[in-house]
Amino acid sequence: MSPLFVGSGRAVVAAILAAAALAITRQRPPHGAQWIRVAVVAGGVVAGFPLLTSFALTTAPASHGAVVIALLPAATAVTAVLREHERQPGSFWITAAIGTVAALAFASSQGGGLGGLHRSDLLLFAAVGAAAIGYAEGGLLARELGAWQTVSWALVVSAPPMLAITATSLARQPVTGGPAEWAAFAYLGVVSMFLGFFAWYRGLAMGPMARVSQVQLVQPVMTLCWAALFLHEPLTWSTVLGGVAVIVCALGAVRTRRGRRTGPERPG
Repeated sequence: MSPLFVGSGRAVVAAILAAAALAITRQRPPHGAQWIRVAVVAGGVVAGFPLLTSFALTTAPASHGAVVIALLPAATAVTAVLREHERQPGSFWITAAIGTVAALAFASSQGGGLGGLHRSDLLLFAAVGAAAIGYAEGGLLARELGAWQTVSWALVVSAPPMLAITATSLARQPVTGGPAEWAAFAYLGVVSMFLGFFAWYRGLAMGPMARVSQVQLVQPVMTLCWAALFLHEPLTWSTVLGGVAVIVCALGAVRTRRGRRTGPERPG
């Protein structure tokens, strides 16, 4: 399967499920500026992150991608702080900057030293930025529309362009995947792209978003383990140490958050 088909096709599968759920439950659609915010969520987590990571992982090992994407918790925390206009201590920004440097240093060392960043690294960093924006905006929007409603409307909005991209990818390269590939594709469409966001956006809506983003710290660790188990990728010392360094920096950035929330609190 081409990365273009995987990145867009899974969004089409999820959009079909989302449209059915919205229609069956007769959800009220967003209104006014909410549509723009829904489009921002769609661009970040429905189109941006899946497509960018799909292309990146065609040339980068899954273990390498997991370590670079370990920067996502800190990126989400920073984006949430900026979006909610919160004041944060200097230690928050210092640790977030250190995390960025650590991730860049890891990617550079894997690519042959400073200045040796591969195209896949740039795609992964862009994916982190897209997801952070989509998470922060989606978390705020979920307080107004509801958690699963937010991701469902984002999937519906993105359906036309994702369907067009999927059709184009099929015309260029017919799908020849076997049962394992189709099972993985189904998981991406149903769980990763749809059901998984229900709990995630519910948690972000309850907030504070910067604190909730700590949950993402588990993601790179699990990805490294699954890559070794299913893809038989070796866990080298450089990958393990790089992952630990980035995770520690990201955790430090999130845990130094002591600002005052300006948005509404939810019981949780």
